[in-house]
Amino acid sequence: MLPPDKIIVLHFGSVEIHQNYMIMVMNEGVSVDATINAKLTEVALKHFGSRPFGYITHRKNSYSVDPNVYHKTSAIENLVGFAIVSDKDLRLGTAKVESRFLDKPMKVFKDLPSAIDWIEGKMP
Repeated sequence: MLPPDKIIVLHFGSVEIHQNYMIMVMNEGVSVDATINAKLTEVALKHFGSRPFGYITHRKNSYSVDPNVYHKTSAIENLVGFAIVSDKDLRLGTAKVESRFLDKPMKVFKDLPSAIDWIEGKMP
C-alpha cells in the first residue's frame, strides 16, 4: 500500500487522502450524523473535485452510523464505491445492514488491501 498524499485529522477521526480514494478511521465512540457526513463530503469534494473516487471506512474502532446519512452520500455523483473494512464479525454484520441504505456500490472486507483493490478496480 502506498503512503497517503495527505492526512487530515478531524475532531471525529482521521482521513488519509490517496490518488483515487480516501480512507477514514473514526475515533472510538463517535456517532456519525449529518454534520459529520457533511464534513466528510466537503473533504472529498475539496480533494477529488469532479474526479471519480472511492471511500473506504476502516473500522478499527467501535462507532455508530445514522443510516440516514447514506442518502446524502449516495448523491455524490463521482463516488464510485464505498468499502467497509473490519476484522470483527459483528461490525461486518452491521455493515451489511447499512448497505441497504446506500445507492452506490458497497462491499465489506476483512482487510484493507482487498478493499483498496476493489476500489481501484471501480475506477474508470
